[in-house]
Amino acid sequence: MSFGRPPGISSFSVLPPERGSFPLDHEGECKVAMMEYLKCMKENKSDNGKCRHLSKSYLECRMDKGLMERDEMKNLGFQEPRQNPHNSDPSLPTSSSKV
Repeated sequence: MSFGRPPGISSFSVLPPERGSFPLDHEGECKVAMMEYLKCMKENKSDNGKCRHLSKSYLECRMDKGLMERDEMKNLGFQEPRQNPHNSDPSLPTSSSKV
């Protein structure tokens, strides 16, 4: 008799997910980073674009503390800001930008 599975299936293997499964932060090692991110989300009406730098900090904390596997930030959805080759400060206007 089979309990909880269709009859005729004698065995099957379970595979862990590729991403999304990692230990919880029971010790609160990254709680400060998490709280800063949540505060930013609340202050910005859940506009995560304004809080991405804090999200990145939180993920870096988790990787540093061994709470998730280390990975490149570009694989986690973060891209380095584009820089103008003639201007090392991306916040300054370029010669092609309109004023």
